[in-house]
Amino acid sequence: QVQLVESGGGLVQAGGSLRLSCAASGFTFDDYALAWFRQAPGKEREGVSCITNSGGTTYYPESVKGRFAISRDTTKNTVYLQMNRLEPEDPAVYYCATALLYLCSGRFPEEYHYWGQGTQVTVSS
Repeated sequence: QVQLVESGGGLVQAGGSLRLSCAASGFTFDDYALAWFRQAPGKEREGVSCITNSGGTTYYPESVKGRFAISRDTTKNTVYLQMNRLEPEDPAVYYCATALLYLCSGRFPEEYHYWGQGTQVTVSS
């Protein structure tokens, strides 16, 4: 079955960096798009970034453009989210997701069917 396992979250100072990883299994990794979402306490889950099967990337919130970078390693069946210059509005649980489609399904969580358990990102000021 489809499994997505996130790791790499933690506590970092504002302005610092973290790299999140999502290890995927149970499907042909090369064929499908994967996305990162985040959910802060009291807020709705929001799309952060998506990468297509061929490596095309999309970033959804304006606030992460230029600071976050999504990538995938087909040799490790892993998708990454490099987060730089972390800001006080970035703390959340970050989730990896896929709809098992070649292209990105958009920024809304209801378009995605498979989710990881999430990894917590905390930013101290």
